[in-house]
Amino acid sequence: MSFLKEKIISETRKLFSQKGFMSTSITDILLATGASKGGLYNHFNGKEALFYAVLEQSRSIWREKNLAGLDQIDSPIKKLIRFLENYRDNYMIDHEKFPGGCIFVNLSVELDDQLPHLARELEKGFIGLKRMIKRYLEKAKNDCELLDEIDDITLNNAIEIVTSSAIGAAVMYSQNKSVSDLYRTMSSLIDYVKSLIK
Repeated sequence: MSFLKEKIISETRKLFSQKGFMSTSITDILLATGASKGGLYNHFNGKEALFYAVLEQSRSIWREKNLAGLDQIDSPIKKLIRFLENYRDNYMIDHEKFPGGCIFVNLSVELDDQLPHLARELEKGFIGLKRMIKRYLEKAKNDCELLDEIDDITLNNAIEIVTSSAIGAAVMYSQNKSVSDLYRTMSSLIDYVKSLIK
C-alpha cells in the first residue's frame, strides 16, 4: 500500500471518528492528508469506497487492541475478562487512533437511518462481538468454570448483559469523553463477569 493511500485511510479514520461520515467532506479529507483531489481519487472512487477501507483498517486496530494477550490464556472466562480490560484500557481511550471514541458505535448511530447499507456493514461487527462473548461464556459453562446455579436462561441473560453493557459504555464515552465514567462502567461489568465464576 502506498504511503499516500495509507495516510488517506488513517486520517479519514480520525475524521470519521470525530465528525462522522456525513459531516466529513472531501475537502476535510484533502486538508487533513495534504492530498490533491486527483491523488485521492487515484486511490478511491468516492467517499463510500473510503468508508470500506477505513472500516477494514479500524477492524484490524480493534483486533490488535482488544485481543492482545488472549491467546496466552487458557480459561475462557479469563479470556473474556482480559478482553473487557483491553477494551477499557487499550481501545476505548486510544485518542490517537480514534479521537472521537469508538468509530463503529459513532458511525452506526449516524448511518442507521441515512445510509442503511453502510450501517449493515457496521452491524456485522456487533454481531461478531456478541458471538465472541457467547462463545467464551458457553465454553466457561461447559468447562465448569461458572457457578452451578447458572442455567441456560441465566447464561443467555449474561451474554446480553455483557454485550449491551460493553456497547453502551462505548456510546456513553463517545458522548461525554469521561475516562472516569468509562472506568466505572467497565469495572462494574468486569466485576459482574467475575461474579459468575465458581
